[in-house]
Amino acid sequence: MSKTRLLLPSLLLILPLATQARDWTTDPAQSTLTFKGTYQGEGFAGKFKKFDAAISYDEADLAKAKFDVKVDVASVDTASSERDDSLKGDEFFDPKKFPQAHFVTESFAKTADGGVEAKGKLTIRDKTQLVTLKLKFATTGDKATLDVDTVLKRADFGLGASSDWKDIGADVPVHGHLLLSGK
Repeated sequence: MSKTRLLLPSLLLILPLATQARDWTTDPAQSTLTFKGTYQGEGFAGKFKKFDAAISYDEADLAKAKFDVKVDVASVDTASSERDDSLKGDEFFDPKKFPQAHFVTESFAKTADGGVEAKGKLTIRDKTQLVTLKLKFATTGDKATLDVDTVLKRADFGLGASSDWKDIGADVPVHGHLLLSGK
């Protein structure tokens, strides 16, 4: 059998792999989703202990990349039970009525500085907004790290919308650090 005859079937087997981004599994024990806030001018840090991220990503083919992230808002932890109870109240996350925040990407693009941005829709409570994430994705064999950063306007999502919450900062920096394994 000629080399050409052997090569063609091999290429046909590999071709489907080249048409999709690589799927990644998140290591929840070593991944974090954190945020920073202010109350009466004093800063505090928080995190969500439970979230699930479906990641399909290949920087060489951003058109096929996709993130689908679901956050259990009842898992919020700011190291203050009083503050956590307020965040779980009906004027903030209200997890009894709205148990998840949900982010799904719509597009990815290279930036002028060589980085990558992802645009997508984030839903918190019953409000959906377009959000841009700055990405840093680094692979080492079958392992990867994904760092994402954005700043959210809490009022855009109806979080603490009444005047009772004017002492809470309007901007909320969010950072995700995910450890991933290739599938």
